[in-house]
Amino acid sequence: MSTLTLHEIEGEIEQLSLEEQLLLMERLARRIRRHQALTVEQSDLAGMANDPAIQEELRRIELEFAPTEADGLDAAP
Repeated sequence: MSTLTLHEIEGEIEQLSLEEQLLLMERLARRIRRHQALTVEQSDLAGMANDPAIQEELRRIELEFAPTEADGLDAAP
C-alpha cells in the first residue's frame, strides 16, 4: 500500500468520532487476531503433515481400511 493511501486513510480516520475510532480499532484487532490464529493453525498442520510418525500412522490407517474401499459406497455424494 502506498504512503499516500495510508495518509488518506489516516485523514479519514481523523474525521471519525473517538467512539467510531475505537470501534474501528477493535474491528482491526479482531481481524489481526483471526489472521494470526489461521497462520498458526496452518503452520501446525504443515508441521503435522511433515511429521514422519504421523505419516506412518496415516499409512497404517490407509492399509487397515483398504479392504473397505471395494464396498461399493462412494466417498462423496
